[in-house]
Amino acid sequence: MTLHRFDTPAMRTATSEEPEAPGAPGAFEGPEPGTAPSPVAVPPFAVVPGAQVQQVLRGRERQIVDLVEATYRLHAAGDSVNPPSYFLRFPDRPTARIIALPASIGGRTRVDGVKWISSFPGNVQAGIARASAVLILNDHDTGYPFACLEGSVISASRTAAMAASAAGRLSRHRRRPTRIGFFGTGLIARYVHTYLTATGWSFDHIGVHDLSADSAAGFRAFLRGTATGRITVHTGPEQLIRSSDLVVFATVAARPHVMDPAWFGHNPLVLHVSLRDLAPEVLLASANVVDDVDHCLRADTSPHLTERLTGNRDFLTGTLDDVMAGRVSLPDDRPVVFSPFGLGVLDLAVGKYVYDEVAGAGRLHVVEDFFHELRRHG
Repeated sequence: MTLHRFDTPAMRTATSEEPEAPGAPGAFEGPEPGTAPSPVAVPPFAVVPGAQVQQVLRGRERQIVDLVEATYRLHAAGDSVNPPSYFLRFPDRPTARIIALPASIGGRTRVDGVKWISSFPGNVQAGIARASAVLILNDHDTGYPFACLEGSVISASRTAAMAASAAGRLSRHRRRPTRIGFFGTGLIARYVHTYLTATGWSFDHIGVHDLSADSAAGFRAFLRGTATGRITVHTGPEQLIRSSDLVVFATVAARPHVMDPAWFGHNPLVLHVSLRDLAPEVLLASANVVDDVDHCLRADTSPHLTERLTGNRDFLTGTLDDVMAGRVSLPDDRPVVFSPFGLGVLDLAVGKYVYDEVAGAGRLHVVEDFFHELRRHG
């Protein structure tokens, strides 16, 4: 990020500070005699609410898919830092969690930050969304946070974009699916369908299954207003899977609940977005693609459980970047399962895109004097 983007009345400057340990490697030891220290720009701090996020992203699904693919390539090339996610869990609320996804991305984006996203499944019964999130963006040069964005729309959009990317890439040399099944019918399912449709997919048949009949009915009503083709609500998972060439798992399952590899005997493409639905036996009978090996094989995901069972990672075919680059080929005589952990660098890339669009339109909500104590000695 270049500093001239922060040329606003809210910009402050501060002089470089001396290190607490003079002479330490890489430490700043003060300016040359007779020269003044270079000013360092402190960026203004802006809040980007969900309405603005959605306004920027709606109708730009293809651009976001391209951005996500470019970010995967950047990550695979090593121009990013993406530590393991941190899970905050609660003994008194075992189904709830809050996850921190810190990351840093290079390239032209050059931004650091963190997504802080909660998942409280009990919210659904209260009539509010399960997930809520904020995304903090930090300036590459100063480390100062310069934006707080509503993060749940960004998170859903990047998740749907990576699913749409995988659907296209992983079916490129297979028969293109014409029957899709959604196992789980919440916000993520809706976004995945939107991104698939926007990137050229259409289906003769759409299957729906959810443990909540009300949720399935609501998703069916959404599909009736946006999709062509026959829509069927299935009362059980087996028939949904057996009747679908493309299966989307978008649940809140904490442990595997689909155990029988025979359900996948017709070799569908599976977008295992929720990561914990499939038993290791299903993965062992499939070709498996992940977005990042080390990230995906942790936190009791289905691939992680498969690694524990087998003691190795031989069941993995490769990453989505491997597929995009042509380094691996996929069989057509087995199911193909895409299990994406969802990387923080994707949130940063999409969040920075949103920020730049809002800033470019002159519509940033800047919080004046957010950073107040800017002088070390007053």
